[in-house]
Amino acid sequence: MNAFCGIDWAENHHDIALVDEHGQLIAKRRIDDDAAGFRELLELLGEYGDTAAEPIPVAIETSRGLLVACLRATGRPVYAINPLAVSRYRERHTVARAKSDHADAMILANILRMDASAHRPLPADTELAQAIAVLARGGQDATWQRQQIANQLRSLLRQYFPAAIEAFHTAKSGLGGAEARVILAVAPTPALAAKLTKPRLRQLLTKAGRQRNIDAWTDRLHTIFAGEQLRQPLRVEAAFGEQARALVMQLDAACRAVDHLAEETAQAFAEHPDAAILTSFPGVGALTGARILAEIGDDRSRFAEARNLRAYAGSAPVTRASGKILVVMQRKVKNQRLAAAGYTWAFAALTASPHARAHYDRRRAVGDGHAAALRNLYNRFLSQLHHCLTTRERYRPERAFGEYRAPTAA
Repeated sequence: MNAFCGIDWAENHHDIALVDEHGQLIAKRRIDDDAAGFRELLELLGEYGDTAAEPIPVAIETSRGLLVACLRATGRPVYAINPLAVSRYRERHTVARAKSDHADAMILANILRMDASAHRPLPADTELAQAIAVLARGGQDATWQRQQIANQLRSLLRQYFPAAIEAFHTAKSGLGGAEARVILAVAPTPALAAKLTKPRLRQLLTKAGRQRNIDAWTDRLHTIFAGEQLRQPLRVEAAFGEQARALVMQLDAACRAVDHLAEETAQAFAEHPDAAILTSFPGVGALTGARILAEIGDDRSRFAEARNLRAYAGSAPVTRASGKILVVMQRKVKNQRLAAAGYTWAFAALTASPHARAHYDRRRAVGDGHAAALRNLYNRFLSQLHHCLTTRERYRPERAFGEYRAPTAA
């Protein structure tokens, strides 16, 4: 019997539905989200013809979690169906917008029965690649969170202590830099900052890890903090200072989390055989390479052609044609994490590769904006990356861009 399984996922339990090749319900069950529930699911699948050689495919609305991980470990095809797609299939059967967990499990099973070829199973990535994905995504989230807290701190300082923004705008990381975090933790208000002597400022800068230009930093900060400023009432200023101190504590924790995850990610990435290929590209370091690998995985059958990878990354444009109307648009539906890593990759390559810079300049010359030119460069890199990963070769600029010719003086 050909059977198809749909699982409506929930936090504490899951609804299971099995249908045959005619769409008839042959089994349904609700299982708990624990080891006993998973064993019950495997026994149910075994009753209806599930074997190691021919496992029953499973459709579910998520690609994360212990249930999905355990299903993937059994070697069966697991399809993560977008919930929006499931809602569209639901409307094929009813216009009343009726919804239940069992009905959704039935819909998922029937999606596999009717349109399995239109959906892709979860890739068969190695354990190392999955571990790198966890670390890289965690580091990316921590980086975004760090920037969000820094933006909140900047907005708060604008209300009562704009001199602090001026004082640290030259630092490499701005308010997220070690100098800003150490000094603002001690003096989060204009009144406290004005009391900082030059020896105390020098001590704080040394504590923050600064080794060069300490005297110049000390003089500049002392001048800014001692200068004339607009002030809030004293009690209000003190209250703002305590709020800023709390944000600095959050920012400090976020910075430590970013550094820790970056170190762990780099170590895991160095163990992967694809690391040498990825880092052979200009502008790709350990962290950027890990973030790219985290999203594309190491299952080489996942992207049959380079255009599939470019569409997944969002670098390839979308063409909409109707009659005599033809519109080429930026792709909005994409892997946002991979797109963010791609922007960093392309931007860094401008100074690391003359071939990449020449390509970028050509795109700007024909009218592309900065973002569009970077996206086009990223698109070119992805085509070459697909080729290199398939053939196990390292990056060669002449293959990607042709022979480089230095611009001649006018």
